[in-house]
Amino acid sequence: MTAGDRETTGGPAPAPVGAAIEELRALAAGCRACPLWERATQTVFGEGPPQAPLVLVGEQPGDREDIEGHPFVGPAGRVLDEAIADAGLDSEDIYLTNVVKHVKSKARGRRRIHDTPNEREVTACRPWMDAEITAIRPTGLVCLGAIAARALFGRGYRLTERHGELVESDLAPVVTASFHPSAVLRGPDPAAKRARYEDLVGDLAAVRRAIEEARQRG
Repeated sequence: MTAGDRETTGGPAPAPVGAAIEELRALAAGCRACPLWERATQTVFGEGPPQAPLVLVGEQPGDREDIEGHPFVGPAGRVLDEAIADAGLDSEDIYLTNVVKHVKSKARGRRRIHDTPNEREVTACRPWMDAEITAIRPTGLVCLGAIAARALFGRGYRLTERHGELVESDLAPVVTASFHPSAVLRGPDPAAKRARYEDLVGDLAAVRRAIEEARQRG
């Protein structure tokens, strides 16, 4: 069955667990498991080394990501790049992805603004996320933002209370969540933006140390 033969909506994403990343990326380009593809430019799949030691999981592609076809290339992506460097991480060791692979937006005049994915849309896309993690087998995984954290940890997860706290999970040996870089951009004033940025950098640095300790333990 080709991508064009798939149903237009409904059902789980056709994501074969055990497939390599490149095969998953090709299949995801034709995903019609929820209606978001209808208004998106393209599927924005994850990118990075196929055996990356660290996976960072955001919510969904933004406007620039939807147009360019790559995750974290917009303003939030620039904040994340800076935070990765300040946390002492190597961007070459990181796989970037999102829980939802199509942008969700609504029109406001000539502009389109982000809309929050609902539970159905997150659930429809979850098989792709599971398949990515299975293919990569990372040592560390960080959810960026509440949507990603609740999708992977459960609806009761509270990011503001538990960010940076290690979560016991079968996703990876080292798992936690932090604030999405867009939360830095949305800060009401420079002090708030700086505080949120420092939270993000601190959480990423803690993950770096935890991954190093996991490697030492073998």
